[in-house]
Amino acid sequence: MSLSACSRAPLVVAHRGASHDAPENTLAAFRRAIEQEADALETDLRLTKDGRIVLLHDAGTKRIAGGLDHKVAETSSDVLRSLAAGGEKIPFLEELLDLAPPERGLFLEIKCKEEILPAMEAALRKGGRLRQATLIGFDLEVMAAAKARFPELPVCWIRGTVKDPVTKKPVPHRTEWIAAAKEKKLDGIDVGHEGLTPEFAGAVKASGLALHVWTVDDPAEARRVAALGVDSITTNRPALIRQALAE
Repeated sequence: MSLSACSRAPLVVAHRGASHDAPENTLAAFRRAIEQEADALETDLRLTKDGRIVLLHDAGTKRIAGGLDHKVAETSSDVLRSLAAGGEKIPFLEELLDLAPPERGLFLEIKCKEEILPAMEAALRKGGRLRQATLIGFDLEVMAAAKARFPELPVCWIRGTVKDPVTKKPVPHRTEWIAAAKEKKLDGIDVGHEGLTPEFAGAVKASGLALHVWTVDDPAEARRVAALGVDSITTNRPALIRQALAE
């Protein structure tokens, strides 16, 4: 699946699945996203104590497991799997790979350090899913390591929206991020939508990098960022945003 979609509507990426309609990062949420015709499924990857990759945003389980706080990196996968996340098991990466249709993209956010990369490679190659994957993450050095290990895959640096400490209003994204991503030989930037300006979008596109945005649940905002030429829009509500972009 090509992510260079300047001539068409942006890809609609389901944030932790259709997480408005089902518990985030669960197989139920990913099934709902597939039903809602999301172009790609986004999830968070963490490595357990025994070397398994689980789909979990936080470093611990307190928020999603009713207050039971187990640190993922210090806990075995069987203990984590015994916990309920909104009535659903915490999935393994392999379960998402088995579920995802081959025509859907997979945006895989690395939430830990590069020690996860060998297990990621084994899972993706075994499942024959490398061509579907885009790797994303906040840690620039980890993303550089990911690009070195997976030169054939799109690898993108995530940046959030900075807010003015006094006014609390979004600050326009910094063009310095573009040079940093290019220096590490990355393929794109995945930014918070609130700080996205026409100037920043234009600079990213002129650089040859892909431009992705997160997390947009408002139809008007989806249309605004789409008009700036973004390659994908990550959302908790894929059906709603797909409809908005079709109008």
